[in-house]
Amino acid sequence: MPVKKRIAVAGGGAAGMMAAIAAAEAGAEVVLIERNEKTGKKIYITGKGRCNLTNSCPDEEFFSHVVSNPKFLYSAVYGFDSAAVRDFFEAAGCRLKEERGGRIFPVSDHASDVIKALNKRMDELHVGIRLNSIIRSVKKNGSFEIKLDGGEIIRADSLIVACGGKSYPSTGSDGSMFGMLESLGHSIREPVPALVPFHVAEKEECIAAQGLALKNVSLILKDEKKKLYEGFGEMLYTHFGLSGPLILTASSYYQKKRPKVAKLYIDLKPALTPEQLDARLLREFEENKNKDFSNVLGSILPGKLREVFPGRVAIPGDKKVNSITKEERKRVADTLKALEYHVTGCRAFEEAIITQGGVNVKEVDPSTMESRIVPGLYIAGEALDVDAHTGGYNLQIAWSTGHLAGISAAEEG
Repeated sequence: MPVKKRIAVAGGGAAGMMAAIAAAEAGAEVVLIERNEKTGKKIYITGKGRCNLTNSCPDEEFFSHVVSNPKFLYSAVYGFDSAAVRDFFEAAGCRLKEERGGRIFPVSDHASDVIKALNKRMDELHVGIRLNSIIRSVKKNGSFEIKLDGGEIIRADSLIVACGGKSYPSTGSDGSMFGMLESLGHSIREPVPALVPFHVAEKEECIAAQGLALKNVSLILKDEKKKLYEGFGEMLYTHFGLSGPLILTASSYYQKKRPKVAKLYIDLKPALTPEQLDARLLREFEENKNKDFSNVLGSILPGKLREVFPGRVAIPGDKKVNSITKEERKRVADTLKALEYHVTGCRAFEEAIITQGGVNVKEVDPSTMESRIVPGLYIAGEALDVDAHTGGYNLQIAWSTGHLAGISAAEEG
């Protein structure tokens, strides 16, 4: 019998577990090295513990949701797409359901069921798992020599690095493997937090509106010269600034450019044209002409925004509606269509859903995920300089790149 190829996988997250499974299914002997006490620690907290594990959008549309280096992912995603991921989990006993926006979740709403399915499949394939094991060094002398903190040395024909980025470092993805990859010759694009809330200059206003969620609003993010992002969805006021799905997506485009000046414009009435909005205001003001301005805002604005809005438009809250001028009414309409915030930065990695940056994809073969610098070394998942919108797209990248790395490593040579 031919000797089985021995593959080591560094990282027991989404990409690492899928890589281990794919390699074992292709006939390799696989050992997975995980620094935590259990596999899939970061998956447990995704989707607020529900795990939005992929998105059902067509493959062609998928790439429009990738912020960094979408073309690099063509082979990986087309080779193991959302349909394949769903088939895999259903076959492994994790029943799935689809929700708004094509988001795919376990029927149980428990991320633990996703982990159970992966662990079950690894067990069936006899994948060896080293928990509570930190990689101290990696040497390549024909084969790979991987030294663990306890002194154990694992030798492998190929090594798949799937250790994540730097987001949620408490789960073990603290970026420590980037130094090892640099020592092997790879260059790293500076990792920064992505899909992360914004700090804004108008902090006091956000504190006053803290906890208010806005649904069905439009957002435009601009730097000094041009539009960086435009989207529609939900956002949230917090004690430090702005959050919510719409803001998180905008943050990835902000981080790509990191402009000196960045402004957000929130359209609170995107369903109305400026002319329709002016007619609406005229009607509201006419029907309530003897009321204070702040009292009329209840039919125009949600919740706590009513309290801060008079200051925004420089109209006293106790001013009678019948004395509001045409110019002031225009100011109200303009602000409703473009409520402006000045972005001063992003929150830290502790609150970032993903990492933007990582291994330079020009140094990785997109058809195999093998390093162009170190033969036999494969890189998958968030360690790569690829990232996408919220909605299951980032986990799909992890499954796809992990699967490709696994089968490529097993078949290589």
